[in-house]
Amino acid sequence: MNTKKISSGIWYLLLAGAFVLPFIPGGVGSTFHGHVLTMILLYASMAQSWNIISGYCGQTSFGHAVFFGIGAYGAAMAVVQYNSLPWFGAPLGALAAALVSVLISAPCFRLKGHYFAIATFAIVEIFNRLFMIWDTVGGALGLDYPILDDGWVNFSWSSDKNGYYLGALCLFVLIFGIVRWIESHRMGYYLRAVREGQETAESLGVNSSFVKLSAMALSAGLAGLCGAFFAQYNYRVDPPMVMSLDMSMKFVLITILGGLGTFWGPLLGAAVLIPLQEYTRAYLSHLGSGVDLIIFGLIIIFTMIRQPNGIMGLIRRFTPENEDSAAGDGEN
Repeated sequence: MNTKKISSGIWYLLLAGAFVLPFIPGGVGSTFHGHVLTMILLYASMAQSWNIISGYCGQTSFGHAVFFGIGAYGAAMAVVQYNSLPWFGAPLGALAAALVSVLISAPCFRLKGHYFAIATFAIVEIFNRLFMIWDTVGGALGLDYPILDDGWVNFSWSSDKNGYYLGALCLFVLIFGIVRWIESHRMGYYLRAVREGQETAESLGVNSSFVKLSAMALSAGLAGLCGAFFAQYNYRVDPPMVMSLDMSMKFVLITILGGLGTFWGPLLGAAVLIPLQEYTRAYLSHLGSGVDLIIFGLIIIFTMIRQPNGIMGLIRRFTPENEDSAAGDGEN
């Protein structure tokens, strides 16, 4: 059976079920489970945005919290500082994140391998300290939202969380839809060519510098949109919340657990780690802080030892297609 057709069928079935869920009594509403579902969609979208540059293009970035934070501040400043709507601030924040990513990446892409990754670590710390002392964006105290009227105009709900869930779902569809398009078009082939070997790709006529900068700008802009949603959902923003190595590592860990460079990997990783994070905080908080991080670490270590390709690697290992292939190899 055609794997692409199966994937497309699962995709449309998943979207149909996800859109129907809020209209089922007790499906989302104001329940804690509704919050968890919203966070799964948000973090899957975040991880997929990172997957574009690091999974498909092979440029490992640990600095995506910067772009996430810029998007968050864009939406928050529109509401708090300028008494405007987040619908204006969110796209401007995403655009600013894309522009900053190009300015940062242009010199950093001259570094290769782990040197590029180390540089992105430093960038997170630089922007974190910059925003901590920048009074215009609230400094270390951050920005607290005023009380807003519920509804889509302000993208704010105080009791029923269906609106947030649907907003996260739209963001999820947008980002995953873009990646689905990339996978089957020329850009996807260019990204994979650069990932497999930059020199070889250039010998075939691929402008690797342009491809990497384009992928980084797209990745950062989408991460900025996720940051804007995060700010609206939490009703505040500050540097430690959105511009920290902890936030950057969530982009990385979710994708690696699910399957780096795969379409479904970010969703699978988020579907495992986010409920684990939220439910351990809710039900195991009496054991002390950081319990979820300890479990995170154990899961990642076990996964990397047993299956470096993540959950998608396990799924592919047991698909009929791979079993038939293995049988054919044995006969030969």
